[in-house]
Amino acid sequence: MLIDFFGKLREYQLPVSLRELLDLLNALQQGVIFASLDDFYYLSKMIMVKDESQFDKFDRAFADYFKGVQSLDLFGKDIPADWLNNALERNFSEEEKARIKALGGLDKLLETLKERLAEQEKRHQGGSKWVGTGGTSPFGANGYNPEGIRIGQEGNRNFSAAKVWEKREFKNLAGDVELGTRNIKIALRKLRLFARTGASEELDIGTTIGATAKNAGMLDIHMVKERHNAVKVLMFFDVGGSMDAHISACEELFSAVQSEFKHLKYFYFHNCVYEGVWKDNRRRSRETLSVWDVIHKYGRDYKLIFVGDATMGPYEITYPGGSVEHWNEEAGATWMQRLLNHFEHAIWLNPQTESYWSYTHSITIMRQLMGERMFPLTLNGLSDGIKRLSKRQ
Repeated sequence: MLIDFFGKLREYQLPVSLRELLDLLNALQQGVIFASLDDFYYLSKMIMVKDESQFDKFDRAFADYFKGVQSLDLFGKDIPADWLNNALERNFSEEEKARIKALGGLDKLLETLKERLAEQEKRHQGGSKWVGTGGTSPFGANGYNPEGIRIGQEGNRNFSAAKVWEKREFKNLAGDVELGTRNIKIALRKLRLFARTGASEELDIGTTIGATAKNAGMLDIHMVKERHNAVKVLMFFDVGGSMDAHISACEELFSAVQSEFKHLKYFYFHNCVYEGVWKDNRRRSRETLSVWDVIHKYGRDYKLIFVGDATMGPYEITYPGGSVEHWNEEAGATWMQRLLNHFEHAIWLNPQTESYWSYTHSITIMRQLMGERMFPLTLNGLSDGIKRLSKRQ
């Protein structure tokens, strides 16, 4: 039972094992759900998927296995909303219903729907062939057919639909997509080291229960220090110039790290780090902080993350006076090396498409300075970068 379903999940490269399959079978035997495909979807997803980044793969495998309407997205065409706007409610007599023929099976329905979507160019109302409303077509809403695919209708009317196209909306967590704040948080969770700090403000349930039992049932409350992520993060964000195209991604990253890390410090730079960085872009000309002060203030236990496209003139990294905004007495590479010598755990996140990296000389130089610890700002890239930060040097 469900061996083929298990095989389909493996076909879509989900890391499922026989343990998950046995757990699913046991849940079904215990009657956790009964006779509901939607309930089975949620149950199997909860048991089979151990990592949120695999949700998208599971959804596609599930749709493929059950030949559900979710897989109709592969047809490559969306149905305009006005095609399904019910302007006329039509009632069918029993004689009319008896004359309407079914196409003959789910496979035939799906095949025919694919053809209709490829051919149809406008809205139809009350017809027998196209995707529309109020007619006898097998495809659409608010009409009648003994065996059709219901699209865009709220609730049942005749209880005759072979399939219901209710397009599920899931967060796409494929590894090569641009990051959203939710996706970033998923990746950042791998960089956690919890410790109990501060005042004792959290109820220690286990100790409280044990102490109360020993005290003959008299309540004996025990508190414990709240757990916090003890990882310390220092971030340098490149701003201005070519980075303007990546503002949205950087804002999402900034939002995510602020909520994930209690110990977070951040600064801004332009193109390459030189002798000074700043906290406020509006006052950068008069409130610059020395990089030497950063090195002296923050311990080696901070995880250092640079965020930038590393796209600039090579001289901006390798030569004194190479900065496009001021005269730098020492090369940017010198200041980068000082930071890397102090902070043992460091990575560079690059929002530029990775396939372009090898064509940009400055990116090649920066990758070498970073010891190849440059990662693309995608879910996979961020995950790989977080793993690198977590390694002991």
